[in-house]
Amino acid sequence: MHTKFRGLLPVLLLLLAFLAPNVLLARHIIGGEITYKFLSVDNQGRYRYRFTMKIYRDCQGGGADFDDPAEMAIYRGTYSNNILQESFKIGNPSIKKLIPVPPPCISTLPSVCVEEAIYTFERALEVSLTDSYFIVYQRCCRNQTINNIVSPGDVGATYMVELTPKAQELKNSSPTFNNFPPIIICNSIPLEFDHSATDPEGDQIFYSFCSPFDGGGPLLSPPAVTTCDGAVPTPPCAPPFDNVPFIVGQYTASNPMGGAPKVSIDNITGLITGTPNKLGQFVVGVCIQEFRGAELLSTIRRDFQFNVAECTPSVLANIQSDSIVGPQQFVLRSCGQNSVTFKNLSAQKSNIFSFEWRFDLKGTPYSDKTNWDPTVNFPDTGLYIGNLYLNPGYPCADTANIAVNIFPEIKADFSFAYDTCVAGPVAFTDLSTSDAGIDRWNWNFGVPNGTSKVQNPDYLYAVPGSHPVQLRVYDKNKCTDNEVKVVNWFPVPPLIIIQPSNYIGCSPAEIFFNNLSAPIDSTYDIVWDFGDGTTLTGVISPTHIYNTPGVFDVSVDITSPIGCRISDAFPDLIRVVPSPTADFTYSPDSLLSQFNNTIQFTDLSLDANRWHWEFDRFGSTITRNPLFTFPDTGLMKVTLIVTHPEGCKDSLSKYLDFVPVIKWYMPNAFTPNGDGQNDGFLGKGYLDGVVDFNMSIWNRWGEKVYESQDPQEEWNGRQMNKGGMSPEGVYVYLVTFTSPRGQKQEFKGYATLLR
Repeated sequence: MHTKFRGLLPVLLLLLAFLAPNVLLARHIIGGEITYKFLSVDNQGRYRYRFTMKIYRDCQGGGADFDDPAEMAIYRGTYSNNILQESFKIGNPSIKKLIPVPPPCISTLPSVCVEEAIYTFERALEVSLTDSYFIVYQRCCRNQTINNIVSPGDVGATYMVELTPKAQELKNSSPTFNNFPPIIICNSIPLEFDHSATDPEGDQIFYSFCSPFDGGGPLLSPPAVTTCDGAVPTPPCAPPFDNVPFIVGQYTASNPMGGAPKVSIDNITGLITGTPNKLGQFVVGVCIQEFRGAELLSTIRRDFQFNVAECTPSVLANIQSDSIVGPQQFVLRSCGQNSVTFKNLSAQKSNIFSFEWRFDLKGTPYSDKTNWDPTVNFPDTGLYIGNLYLNPGYPCADTANIAVNIFPEIKADFSFAYDTCVAGPVAFTDLSTSDAGIDRWNWNFGVPNGTSKVQNPDYLYAVPGSHPVQLRVYDKNKCTDNEVKVVNWFPVPPLIIIQPSNYIGCSPAEIFFNNLSAPIDSTYDIVWDFGDGTTLTGVISPTHIYNTPGVFDVSVDITSPIGCRISDAFPDLIRVVPSPTADFTYSPDSLLSQFNNTIQFTDLSLDANRWHWEFDRFGSTITRNPLFTFPDTGLMKVTLIVTHPEGCKDSLSKYLDFVPVIKWYMPNAFTPNGDGQNDGFLGKGYLDGVVDFNMSIWNRWGEKVYESQDPQEEWNGRQMNKGGMSPEGVYVYLVTFTSPRGQKQEFKGYATLLR
């Protein structure tokens, strides 16, 4: 494509929707090649050849599909001076998807889709000993995501094969590539791909990286679309051809993708090797030159796209070690043991095809390819270097670097001494040994927070028991060993201490004896004698009840699990006196009501010198024989609490029932004449606490003349207290209500109205 047209690309794309809505750039091409095969000589003396063209596209790159038909051209002459011999179309390509084959033991790959279209056609050509034939196909454009060329979406592709005069003379067939390059290669993982070809005549082949050809351009509108700068040159344009524009300073035809080491091709074998170190898509051109003797017969040019992806190796060399000093750098330590078993923790085991352990045993090589967890016998103390190799020769190979230190033996040991029956400290003596010299001691005395870092410590236990004592020692080689011994520490207390130290109380006396003697625990044989004829065994701090008054001696006998014994007696420790008895009477003791509510209380208690009275919720007093007036009716709780001179207490409660008394009286006549004397008809009495009060008055014809639910409202002689005055005469009244304790009350009688 000519450079002058690249600057017009934005304008051309803007015009696309108006000028050529059905033409698409084939921004999808990622490679191709053309090869030929000699078939026969026809009856006119022409040589007949079969040509095979392979075009590769990115299924996910967008743009047009494969051309069907594809525009082809044959030029005759030299590379720089030639004429069009023929142009034609070929269709019905054979299309198939190329499935990426992941490198061995690589678990994570990106999604990539590549399709291959194979076009085949035959032509009979006049034999020329001076002119070459150039079979050409051109199309725009390449995959626009390519990383190593300038503006790849605007760069087209030319696929061409030259049928040289010498190749015609010798009825030659071109070499063909054996394999298609891997669709995906892995970043930072060594690449090794056999890009060799096979020649049917056995001619010598020379391989090299070369530049792919440019061809076609982004012009889409007719008639430019079919020119040499258009998307579909028709016919394909004649050689010479421009090379694709590699990014200057970064990539060249012979160094198309860099790498460390650089990706390159072996000139003799066609083996492509190197380690890619940049992610992306890279156009690579490979030329194979076919020689017979010193004569160049043909050059077959293939270009393709390497997709460099970030792959995830699914194996990792790892071993169990004492420390890790760097990536894949493992250090093991063996103290006193020349035989070391290695624990292989490598992952993923299902993707590990082979492995090998190697060590240098003081000049003697060691190798093990069969034991996953080998045991290696090292000849002497010292430092040994080795390796664990996983999948050597595969892309996902990994290596663990191993350093093994064989040190002299370290041995932990100690002794201890103490008086078995006296609660004193235990003296510990370190007896550990190491040729390297011990420089650290960690003691654990078998009880919480019982530790020491002193070489020869003394330790006083707070509790008895069989204590497992552990000593761990470390030497200057950081070797370690530990020893555990049991110290049976069961002394008896030097002094028996119990609480209470004295006690005076009333019977029944429930006393908790708190045994403060130390050291003791539940394994000790403890015998209590409470002085009242009862004993108890096996309880450190018991509770005992003295039911009868008296003075009592208490004694305690303690024997440790190893037979050490101590006892003590506490004379007159407990004094129990009789408890007081609360009792009282009251007067009056019957017919209690709101009218009979002042009560005289009389104390009848025994062995008491203090009194406390509680009169339900209405008050209290400390008077021995109080007089108290209750302000309300109902059931009243009266409690007397009495205290013995020694502080013992007793109480008694009694309930007094004050009945709410109802009193009600009805008159038999009234004079509603307005003189202020006996003008209304209403009963009199005491109705506190009554409910549902109702008074109704009826005349002699059975008509209700008055009714009220208010016990304070009187009948004034008028109809319902509002109408006209009722005539003189006798009226019937009915009064009902419910007493405070739910009793129905009813009063009937006659009311005489006078004036």
